[in-house]
Amino acid sequence: MSFRAKLVASVLALAVSAVAVGGAQAQSIAQALTTAYDHAPDLQAALLNAKASAENIALAEAGKRPTIGASLSGNYNWSIINSNFNDSTSLTTGLSYNQTIFDNYKTEAQIEAARAGADLAEYQIRNTEQTVLLAVVQAYMAVYSGRQLVALRQENSSFYSAQLQSSRDRLEVGEGTRIDVAQAEARLAQGDAAYRAALSNLEISQATFQRYVGAAPQNLEPGHNFARLIPHSLPTAIAEAEVGHPAILMSKAAIRAAQATSDGAKAEFGPKATINGSVGSKTTGPSSAPTDGLSGTLGFQISVPIYAGGAIGASVRKANIEQIKSEVDAMSAYDQIRESVISAWAGIQSADAQIVAANSAVKAGRTVVDGVIQERDLGTRTTLDVLNAQAELTTARETLINASSNKVIATFSLLAAMGHLTAADLGLNVQIKSAVRYTQAVDDVWAELRSVTE
Repeated sequence: MSFRAKLVASVLALAVSAVAVGGAQAQSIAQALTTAYDHAPDLQAALLNAKASAENIALAEAGKRPTIGASLSGNYNWSIINSNFNDSTSLTTGLSYNQTIFDNYKTEAQIEAARAGADLAEYQIRNTEQTVLLAVVQAYMAVYSGRQLVALRQENSSFYSAQLQSSRDRLEVGEGTRIDVAQAEARLAQGDAAYRAALSNLEISQATFQRYVGAAPQNLEPGHNFARLIPHSLPTAIAEAEVGHPAILMSKAAIRAAQATSDGAKAEFGPKATINGSVGSKTTGPSSAPTDGLSGTLGFQISVPIYAGGAIGASVRKANIEQIKSEVDAMSAYDQIRESVISAWAGIQSADAQIVAANSAVKAGRTVVDGVIQERDLGTRTTLDVLNAQAELTTARETLINASSNKVIATFSLLAAMGHLTAADLGLNVQIKSAVRYTQAVDDVWAELRSVTE
């Protein structure tokens, strides 16, 4: 099959696909975001990580709770001496109790660090949510603009094909030259190559879309009303980002965790007091005449570290350094968020300007192409002039497609930079993924004891 036949077949397949998609219900950005929110593995992984982090709270709180255990053991002994059979039994039951009653507030510091870590993981869900939803928008617009580019370049190839045929006809009647034909053939080859590249890029974009959304793209409709969430001024956008962006909240939680870790390391220098006790009963004696006994112990211990080979001092210095680092990371996060907001805001302004310019260029380009074709037919212009005019029109139309796509992406990028590209802010019809309730549940450290007694 020749390349021309393959190209026609591809165009027919694309047309059939467009008819089928056109008959289906339009798939809006909001619908794609809703589907992706429920599908995204990265978001589910962030939720599981937050739940795992919540368990650290229960583990830390266990340090100031008692440990209670029960034991049961038994023995049966027998012997035969001088034909005499002797046997005895023993059965021991007991309860043990151990608790740290003071550790220089080390456990309290560990609990605070665990709570800060759980908060950080919860904010990470929101941050991952924004990353996923922005990637969905980018994939959505890549497919939408990709389909427009495929249609435009197919139309462009058809135009060049018509010009090639016109050049050949003009050559046959003596009104054209072989140069005109060669130029038209070269431009058609370039147009076909551009069309094939657009088809390949569209296939990649559709695969990316399906990766994030979990379903193939349908009849896409990029219209949305989420621009209402954008404030009227750049300073307001920056202020909102600095207050509520998940990355900012994560950095604040990281500072809390580092401060608590530092406090816990310093607490190693203080005293530690523990109490322990046990009570048990023991039944011993020959199986025919057992005797019972009950015993118990109660004790306490106070210890103060004097020297630990330098480990305690090193842990304190390390914790202090990590605390400073968390504060530096927070400043970096603030700077990055401001940069993202300004960049997205500028992207919207730039896209608006490009759309206005491209619309003007497309309108003028259509007029120029029609005029140059008429002048070529009158003999005052060449085929090359027609081909160049069409190339300029195609470039303007592609610029308009890309600028329109960039406007949508920049709008959602600004929402993400402000911290508002979340299912809750967008009003998506989904169950919000959060580990808050799970954290509240695992905070009940007595549940383990109740499960044993019930």
